[in-house]
Amino acid sequence: MLPCLLVLARWLWPLAIALEWKIAVAVLLLVASQYHLWSRLSSGSVFAPEFPRAIVILFNWAFGVIVLLAVAQVLADLVSLGIVLVRQRTITIPDGVRYALAAAAALLAAIGVNNAIGVPAVKDIDIAVAGLPPRFDGYRVLQLADLHISRLFPASWTRNVVDRANASGVDLIVVTGDFIDGSVAMRRADVAPLADLRAPDGVYAIPGNHEYFFSYPDWMRHLRGMGLRMLPNAHVVLARDEARLVVAGVTDLSARAAGEAGPDLDTALAGAPAEVPILLLDHQPRGARAAAAKGVAIQLSGHTHGGMIRGLDRFVARANNGFVSGRYAVGGMTLYVSNGTALWPGFALRLGRPPEMTRITLRTAR
Repeated sequence: MLPCLLVLARWLWPLAIALEWKIAVAVLLLVASQYHLWSRLSSGSVFAPEFPRAIVILFNWAFGVIVLLAVAQVLADLVSLGIVLVRQRTITIPDGVRYALAAAAALLAAIGVNNAIGVPAVKDIDIAVAGLPPRFDGYRVLQLADLHISRLFPASWTRNVVDRANASGVDLIVVTGDFIDGSVAMRRADVAPLADLRAPDGVYAIPGNHEYFFSYPDWMRHLRGMGLRMLPNAHVVLARDEARLVVAGVTDLSARAAGEAGPDLDTALAGAPAEVPILLLDHQPRGARAAAAKGVAIQLSGHTHGGMIRGLDRFVARANNGFVSGRYAVGGMTLYVSNGTALWPGFALRLGRPPEMTRITLRTAR
């Protein structure tokens, strides 16, 4: 509402147009600004807009226009203030400039939504691991993160992601949480293609915070029933002859608020063989320093969506202990934070922070 009110007061009201046009535009902007309210009314949750996909896309575009236009108007006002202070005279922002700002916001919002809703390409990175057995040198892991399967990312999108993942030629597929937005009843058909994910060493996953918003026990049962091997505070040992690699997972930081077991790395690693490299799946990156202190070699996370918009990512980083997108050296550990394969349908814009399916090749540190 606040960005909308700013747009109404500083952009719309000064325009030299008829009052009835101002009222009509104001009503449209106010309706668009309450997208999250309409989402809650549609499903009972702000996280699950239960509208046709075209309507969800339109709402995200309009919501983006409001936010971007509000930012543009603030910048225009600051420039105007600077001119006033330097020249010691008042100025008026011409209507032509205001229309140009609106057109730019509309175009950028359209680009941002288009960037957000497609099936991402596979992004390749190498990670060197101290002590990685030679038999695991060249081992490939595909990370899917923040799928947010929903009306915006429906069954057809999920099917395309699964097909691209299966064609990636990796040894292991991992999903680092936030599978869905919606209950099992809402999303049953949309998540169904995930049952077809295939990799030689299997598909392992952890919950994200959004699983706890829609009956965590129901989703854990359903995902396991689809053949996904969930690792909530647990680990598995992968073998190549005598060589070993530990893949561990923890629950999300939001678990305790939902009455579920919170993340516990000690429990996750209980019984794991010593002196074996550990690949940790943790939905949120903020605990990376604690994981590094416990000897984890690699942590794969998501949650931040890469900050979604370049510039905005600096604010997202502050809420995640400085981690928002890409590779970080944390002590002797490598943290990789995925931009996400999708993102929350309540603010689906990407500008300068593309989605990704990340193919990670492990290398023995030389």
